[in-house]
Amino acid sequence: MEGARAFVGLLAWALLGGFLAVGLTLAWALQYREGLGWDGGPAEFNWHPLLIVIGLVFLQGSAIIVYRLPWTWKCSKLLMKLIHAGLHTVAMILALISLVAVFDFHNSKNIPNMYSLHSWIGLTAVILYVSQLLIGLFVFLLPFAPPSLRALLMPFHIYSGLLIFGTVIATALMGLTEKLIFSLKNPAYSTSPPEGILANVLGILILVFGALIFWIVTRPQWQRPKEPSSKLLHSSGSTPEGAECSMVTDCSNTDKTDVEFNSEAATRKRNLNLDEAGQRSTM
Repeated sequence: MEGARAFVGLLAWALLGGFLAVGLTLAWALQYREGLGWDGGPAEFNWHPLLIVIGLVFLQGSAIIVYRLPWTWKCSKLLMKLIHAGLHTVAMILALISLVAVFDFHNSKNIPNMYSLHSWIGLTAVILYVSQLLIGLFVFLLPFAPPSLRALLMPFHIYSGLLIFGTVIATALMGLTEKLIFSLKNPAYSTSPPEGILANVLGILILVFGALIFWIVTRPQWQRPKEPSSKLLHSSGSTPEGAECSMVTDCSNTDKTDVEFNSEAATRKRNLNLDEAGQRSTM
């Protein structure tokens, strides 16, 4: 891999930032926000930021770069697809649980739902995330979609994945600010109390984690190498992604060579028959 040291360094910083973000979110809930529970109170609401940071931030970011890990390049593409889809599935489940927690809290406290920009963009991101996951499972993981459809949808799959991840980062930062403004009254958020500083640091860690993931995944020199031509065909006889063009080219060249060879053989046979006929007539 070109720039392997830079990759390992950025990956280490990204993972460190992600772990710290999860740890600070948990510390925020336990130290300042009445802990965790499932009783319709503030402790139930605290599952919302914690599960979002674990799932849609950390696990989603990890799933995005899983193909870039050089020590997995010798693993089969199918195994990496399963890991990629598994991380996204766990993140989706955690996101759905977090939505149940926040809606249940709002309903128990008679707080209106879906009125803020944070809630609008957040729910949109979750819906898009679920749709992205389902399309990925049926098109890229299960062996039913034709290679042409996979090739057509792959650029959109990559772009929409990064778009959703960036939207989640922005929504998480909006949610942090919204929660601090509503909750910190005495002392006020504007006086920079310890809780406010902790939450601000958490927001910076989330932003840095997202920025590092974006940088890693957009470097062309860190892409997973394509499968060699000797491994293009699966045991089932299907053609893997990205191999359609080369396979079509090889087949067309083979067909062309066979046709030329058969035509030349037929011509020689015809000439031989004519020569034999001419010899008989002269006798």
